[in-house]
Amino acid sequence: MMLNFVLTVTEILSLAASCSIEEEMTRISVREAMRSELEAKKEADLVRAEMLEMKKELGWYSLHVAAAAACRGSTASGGTGPWANSVLAKENTRSCEDQCADTTRTICDADISIQGDWGKATSYTDIVGYFYNYGCETPGNTNVNFDEVKATDEGVLSGTGIAYYRFCCCRKP
Repeated sequence: MMLNFVLTVTEILSLAASCSIEEEMTRISVREAMRSELEAKKEADLVRAEMLEMKKELGWYSLHVAAAAACRGSTASGGTGPWANSVLAKENTRSCEDQCADTTRTICDADISIQGDWGKATSYTDIVGYFYNYGCETPGNTNVNFDEVKATDEGVLSGTGIAYYRFCCCRKP
């Protein structure tokens, strides 16, 4: 047993003697550089994921602001009363009349469907979006792709074949 230990120590010492300090420093430097590169890659991946999440949030926010503007423009009075009016994501199988009735803003003023195009307009004849007003009484177009709650987050960022998203415009009596 002792002999094995002595042989092992002797072997380690002979290996250490064959390695120069410069070679060992180079190995350590390479190892540290690789570790730093892996950490930088992890940080970059995290930043990319955060940016994607921010893009999704900005996409949904922009869509909701556009829906509020569309509701404002779709109502005869522009929205009245001492309370703020509201915009709800439209469930594809229900009427906005029924959805508004489930909230404190029980009156439906409009059922709107909006879609915007990507990019900046380059002329005054470029179409930058589309809209419909289905009316409050029926479910209208029941295509599930128009239902924001059932949509994927990527839907707001896809850029091609984008579905319309539908909203209910509700107010207090």
